[in-house]
Amino acid sequence: MKRFPLLLGIALATSSLAPLTAAAETPKQEKSAHPNIAHAIDALDKAIADLKKAPDDFGGHKADAIRASEEAVRQLRAALDYRASVDTAHGK
Repeated sequence: MKRFPLLLGIALATSSLAPLTAAAETPKQEKSAHPNIAHAIDALDKAIADLKKAPDDFGGHKADAIRASEEAVRQLRAALDYRASVDTAHGK
């Protein structure tokens, strides 16, 4: 779990790195076009599952960590969905 803050930071940092132009049109294609974002989503999903299963409350940080991670996943998915919708609207 020492890697959790690092993974969360990476996920949040990469959410703003989506390029302004891309050739993909679907969320699945966007994941292929942005593999680091896709990996961050997967890593966060696994971290969330680990936190939920863990009996420890991590010094009172467990609930906040789960909420923040779930929000990061929502934002990363929204970024990929946005790219897909923009590319589709512009006929790419």
